[in-house]
Amino acid sequence: MNTTSLPCKELFSIPSHLVYLDGNSLGPPLRGSAELAAHVVNEEWGRELINAWNTEDWMSLPVTVANQIAPIIGAPQDSISAGDTLSIKAYQALAAAIQMRPNRQIVLSDSGNFPTDLYIAQGLIDLIDKSHKLRTPPPEEVLDNITEEVAVVYLTHVDYRTGRMHDMKAITEKAHQVGAVTIWDLAHSVGAVPLELQESQTEFAVGCTYKYLNGGPGAPAFIYVRPDIVTSIDPAIAGWMGHKSPFAMSLKYDPVHSVERFRIGTPSVVQFKLLQLALKVWQTLDMKEVRKRSVHLSKLFIDEIESRCPALTLTSPRSSAMRGSQVSFSYANAYSVIQALSDQGLIGDFREPNIMRFGITPLYLDEGDITRAAQILEQVVSDETWRRPQYEVRKTVT
Repeated sequence: MNTTSLPCKELFSIPSHLVYLDGNSLGPPLRGSAELAAHVVNEEWGRELINAWNTEDWMSLPVTVANQIAPIIGAPQDSISAGDTLSIKAYQALAAAIQMRPNRQIVLSDSGNFPTDLYIAQGLIDLIDKSHKLRTPPPEEVLDNITEEVAVVYLTHVDYRTGRMHDMKAITEKAHQVGAVTIWDLAHSVGAVPLELQESQTEFAVGCTYKYLNGGPGAPAFIYVRPDIVTSIDPAIAGWMGHKSPFAMSLKYDPVHSVERFRIGTPSVVQFKLLQLALKVWQTLDMKEVRKRSVHLSKLFIDEIESRCPALTLTSPRSSAMRGSQVSFSYANAYSVIQALSDQGLIGDFREPNIMRFGITPLYLDEGDITRAAQILEQVVSDETWRRPQYEVRKTVT
């Protein structure tokens, strides 16, 4: 197989005047995405109408796309179900994991986890009402909190604020030593760092595809279930697409004997088609090379910013071994700075309370982009461009 050399900017549609350092939040479109969407609407849907479910094989898209994701995360074929949203997949995984350990009451996460993951956990615990408790120690104390009373270890692999990365191997091994089940949220990992889910032996993993995989806003999520346990689990949300004979319209749920039992409803065809296109790029990418370039560009960015902008404080781990593919700095006026940067041609993003995040995506970034980004940030901070009143106005999406 030929390996695509990095960066492969020509594959992406990014305005030439921008340095885009927000692929950790939403990846850019592949060239041809607009034409593909128009083809699906005008030719497949427009000409075939409902017949397209058969003539264009729409119903198999979730399986096809799931198997495209599998090698990117080190999972075997037919071990992933794609569709719905990450929140739904996280709910399915956590509900299943709790059922697997009925005599234990502790769900262990950490205080830095993405809020939705914690909301889902607490909501499910409240619904079950069987004395379960959500425990959230600081991230660096998770390993010491994995004890024999823990039912589920439920963590986001790469922290959304800082890019700090958990040691998946060590945590999964410790969890299994004490008999706990593991769930990994890969939202900021998939397509950013090499993953080996099969080797890790984790029971579950969930993830989204609109960040580093560039599937587009609203792109389908996915759930990985370790193959040896999949048929022993009944999904908490049972949908007709997970039935072994969905069009039999049986009143009794009888799940298919595969990971497809985690499918729920009708697949979002246009989104699946766009994701299918985006994932083709990964067929010729070496994740080790992606990671090598990410580490190199991230170090360059850190060095440039620290030399140019001493008022900013690095909040990401300095060690690349402990960091995903994003770099974060804190600054008292972080929100206003991020807004000002956008007008100067640099796109990053803001997270409360004072963090500026910058995604380092080697597929479409090179050293020149990193240097230019640092120059723009230096100018905005040193000239105090961010003090202009329009940059203080909070937008709906920050």
